[in-house]
Amino acid sequence: MIKKFLDLGQQPLANKYLTKKDLVKKKVEYYYNLEIGFNTSSKLVSILNTVPSRKMFDKEYPYRASMSQTMLNSFKDLSMNIIKTFNPNLIMEIGSNDGSFIKNFNKKKVICVEPCSNVAKITQKMGYKTFINFWNMKLAKKIKSKIKNVDLIYSANTLSHIKDLNSVFNSISHILSDNGVLIIEDPSLLECFKKISYDQFYNEHIYIFSLLSIKYLLKKHNLEVFNIKKITTHGGSLRYYIKKASNNKLKINKNVKTHLEHELNFGLDKYSTYIKFKNNVEKSRKKLMDIFSKLKKKNKTIIGYGATAKVNTVLNFCKIKNETLDYFLDTTPNKIGKFMPGSHLYIQKYNKSSTNKINYIFLGAWNFKKEIFKKEKKYIKRGGKFITHVPIPKII
Repeated sequence: MIKKFLDLGQQPLANKYLTKKDLVKKKVEYYYNLEIGFNTSSKLVSILNTVPSRKMFDKEYPYRASMSQTMLNSFKDLSMNIIKTFNPNLIMEIGSNDGSFIKNFNKKKVICVEPCSNVAKITQKMGYKTFINFWNMKLAKKIKSKIKNVDLIYSANTLSHIKDLNSVFNSISHILSDNGVLIIEDPSLLECFKKISYDQFYNEHIYIFSLLSIKYLLKKHNLEVFNIKKITTHGGSLRYYIKKASNNKLKINKNVKTHLEHELNFGLDKYSTYIKFKNNVEKSRKKLMDIFSKLKKKNKTIIGYGATAKVNTVLNFCKIKNETLDYFLDTTPNKIGKFMPGSHLYIQKYNKSSTNKINYIFLGAWNFKKEIFKKEKKYIKRGGKFITHVPIPKII
């Protein structure tokens, strides 16, 4: 039984940035009601009103993993560990984006799967075999007919974007070798609740996984988690190491039991925990809006930093527009010069002098706080301040 616990209101598609021409012609934006529910049987958390994949992932998809040094470092460290620990003959990445992960491997040993043609063409030009397709059983059979089984499958922040999870894991089980390893990483529901980071919910994030829900899903497909690691990317994620249940060569690490106990102790199996989270989200909205209101009364200049998909949830839920924030700064080429969905805040190209005359900066990319603070030492030194909404709205 799925029980709704949170309503974040009418939301636009988080990665559909608008051009000036769109605003002049008053382009009608696609909106949906962002409601989130908890499945009391599977313990799976999902958005209740999903958007068709082809509306979200297309030839104009703006996200680039390579724009973040944090992500590049994470991918490099993991790649070295994969080579050292598993030494796979053939690797497949589902959701390869601009190749930030697979560039660490020999081109002959990698297969990429990426439905967004604009970023898929990047890995093709790099010389990697790339399938411009959505991941499903049809594609799994097509790949398997051409090659032997895959030794290692990796997917970061992608499987949670696919509505039919049974099809996802069934097709993975079909192509993965008997002794193969599946590694997936996605935002952690436990960290999301601890940090009250409700911006983890938007149209692409159909699911926010917990170990509880992953274990339930995998069991149907004779797969199991044999190790789990907490990582800092995307505001706190989990990296799941998964094998076929019949593979006795890989032993189940004690980390799995320990993490499961953490989730149960926190109450991720109880609906009351989700209602508590909803109440915390409402308090967070009120406090953030109060901070902005007080600063604007003092005529302070406030801008946004990091025009991320997730911050659009906050902007539209809190109804933050030009009266509050002047504009956003970003380094992603596909976002610069465009406008945020829903709020229509302008996205300006970042440069070293961008923050010179700014009083306050709202951290849209709060999950890259360390990287940003390192970058903005001069701004901090001269007294510039940041505003964050995670874990509670405050001025830093």
